[in-house]
Amino acid sequence: MRDIQNEEDTRKIPLDKVGVRGVKYPVTVLDKNQKLQPTCATVDLYVNLPHNFKGTHMSRFIQVFHKYHSDISMQHFLEMLEEIRVKLEAQEAYGKISFPYFVTKKAPVSESEGIMEYQCSYEATVRENKRKFFVNIAVPVTTLCPCSKAISENGAHNQRGTVRVKLLYSDFFWIEDVIEGIEKCASSPLYSVLKRKDEKFVTEMAYDNPRFVEDVVREVYLFLRSFPIKKPFKWFSVECENEESIHYHNAYAYTEYGKV
Repeated sequence: MRDIQNEEDTRKIPLDKVGVRGVKYPVTVLDKNQKLQPTCATVDLYVNLPHNFKGTHMSRFIQVFHKYHSDISMQHFLEMLEEIRVKLEAQEAYGKISFPYFVTKKAPVSESEGIMEYQCSYEATVRENKRKFFVNIAVPVTTLCPCSKAISENGAHNQRGTVRVKLLYSDFFWIEDVIEGIEKCASSPLYSVLKRKDEKFVTEMAYDNPRFVEDVVREVYLFLRSFPIKKPFKWFSVECENEESIHYHNAYAYTEYGKV
């Protein structure tokens, strides 16, 4: 059969990325407590296309990804992209998978169990002699306003915030350990199940630990700089966004460390 994709293109325009986007696929990722966790990912996969090629073979992206979907760990993600690069005869391959990651979490006093969802993603670029791999983790938290506490005779306003970190992979780590560390940098963690004695505990915890978005970002920065892995992160970014409870705007802060 005629292979149109492999025919020569005469317009001499190289393309930075061609591939598949928004693919929904069941995947299995590593889980610190359960060893493996099944979840569902949204997948984007691309390669560069030299100017002389008319197109790429879209089905090959899915064929290669299917081989790895039952164990798409951090280590295997790069192997998968390298295989895509080689099979499609490309100089560079790119990939991103976004997935909900679920953690069983006990309430702080009653120890009632519930499940929390954290949005995560892997993204990477692979060339023959160069690789970059990032892990993104979004952690919902509670923050209580230090200014509100300082000027109010009774109480202080709090809000739900989201901390997002992007980590340049240097050594294996558990997603759960990053989540736990980030939650300690906020006024209080969030929980899916809280009894009344738990509500009292987290309300008072937040009141005793007021945090601006600026405070949260700085605390997470310090946490990541001292994160216990053999090869420290060479680069990371941290952002926090609060859905303000008494203002008609969100509060936001961002910083990054190192060089990509």
